[in-house]
Amino acid sequence: MKIINIKSAIASVVAASMLIGCAGNSPGQASGPNSSVLIGSAIGALAGIALGNNIGGRSKGRNKVIGAAAGAAIGGAIGYSISKQAKEVAGSLNTDVNNDPNAALDPSNDLIVSNTDRYVKIMFRDKMMFTTNSSVPTLSAQSKTAKVGAILNKYPKTIVQVVGYTDSRGTYAYNKTLSEKRASNVGNTILNSGIGNQVFSKGCSYDKPVAPNTSAANMALNRRVEIYLYPKAEYIVDVCR
Repeated sequence: MKIINIKSAIASVVAASMLIGCAGNSPGQASGPNSSVLIGSAIGALAGIALGNNIGGRSKGRNKVIGAAAGAAIGGAIGYSISKQAKEVAGSLNTDVNNDPNAALDPSNDLIVSNTDRYVKIMFRDKMMFTTNSSVPTLSAQSKTAKVGAILNKYPKTIVQVVGYTDSRGTYAYNKTLSEKRASNVGNTILNSGIGNQVFSKGCSYDKPVAPNTSAANMALNRRVEIYLYPKAEYIVDVCR
């Protein structure tokens, strides 16, 4: 039996993933609810081909086909789960999935549920979550996060990351502490809804602003809490960059 050339297989998958990622982010291309399914299936199929191609013997061609089919099924299942989860979360919060990249720049959007092929993201403006300079979620905010927790009961393997962001008023250290406390308290609210998921929290201070902190209106856009839902640890992103 020939040893699988893992480096070659991984290189093929990474290259394919980058190409698919670039295509998925092309200007004007649709990013509807099925995009994550298609991307997941494509990446999975390419991964299967790469691995099948590196298995020796007379059945190399057959291995490619089997690998592609299995990879597509696995990748498509992950993509479908993410899309399905995004719809369920949005429905529980009385909104729709909104994958418009400019949605966060609209001040009327206090709540945005979106998804990529790797995660679901729920963005809450701080005005619907906290009172000024407070890190304690309001009763309304607790109700909303509890609804997210109810959905997560159906997805026990989903990894939850809660992230706090502020505007640039005050010192970086002060805002770091405030954003961490807000994220932690929202994370605890989700945990208290009875889920068994892994929940992590992080504060980014005024890093990664939605808009430049040059006006009161823009600062209001930047004060927010985001909840990321990942199907697996490999998909976790650096939320402060």
